[in-house]
Amino acid sequence: MSIWGKIIGGTLGFAFGGPLGALIGAVAGHMVDRSKRGGGDDATLLGRGGMDLQVAFTVAFIALAAKLAKADGQVTRDEIATLKRIFNIPEHAAGEVGAIFNEAKRDAGGFEPYAEQIAALLGHDRSVLEGLVGALLMIAHADGVYHPAERAYIGEVAHIFGFGPADVRRIERTFVVDGASADSNPYEILGIDAGADDREVRTAYRRLLQENHPDKLMAQGLPEEFVEVANRKMAEINAAYDRIKKERNLS
Repeated sequence: MSIWGKIIGGTLGFAFGGPLGALIGAVAGHMVDRSKRGGGDDATLLGRGGMDLQVAFTVAFIALAAKLAKADGQVTRDEIATLKRIFNIPEHAAGEVGAIFNEAKRDAGGFEPYAEQIAALLGHDRSVLEGLVGALLMIAHADGVYHPAERAYIGEVAHIFGFGPADVRRIERTFVVDGASADSNPYEILGIDAGADDREVRTAYRRLLQENHPDKLMAQGLPEEFVEVANRKMAEINAAYDRIKKERNLS
């Protein structure tokens, strides 16, 4: 079943609390109230008994995207369109996603509890969390203006996930800036120094391919609907390695 079927139908894998659980409960409560007033069938939203890891990732990402939207004080059409594209949100799920987004944006609390909980649920898996930071960067850049408040927000989320400023710059290179462009640093994308020998280059490349293969990431909690982000990371890894191979005449 797709992630949207799980969210809409309430076929969820394990119970948990924390800020994500509270967010789900608040949204589900609104939907139940609306259903009682004759608003439709939305009482099934996130309804019954818990979440699996992919659903947790999805809800956390929507919540963090909503908090990001508040950072510079406005939500643009480009940002919303990028959110929908990244997650390939179908029309029948738009209401549920919008409900989670709006509830998180309305919540007076900060973003830190959401980031801390999803990092803990994912076991601080760097590959999956890097995809989440990359997706937030894609949204922040979507309207052509990377506001200082957005930059600060993403830096704080990344810090909670265990990434430093250099990691954020590398992630930005991977997910926002074309990794094959002349001004990019292919060694930075592979996470190695320019002085690394050929064996180290090949080892880093193979390790990244293994760690970031979409099938492995989905097994670790990345929803299949997030495939654009996973594929973008793989494409940039391959582009960076191809540049280094050409520079060094590697076979």
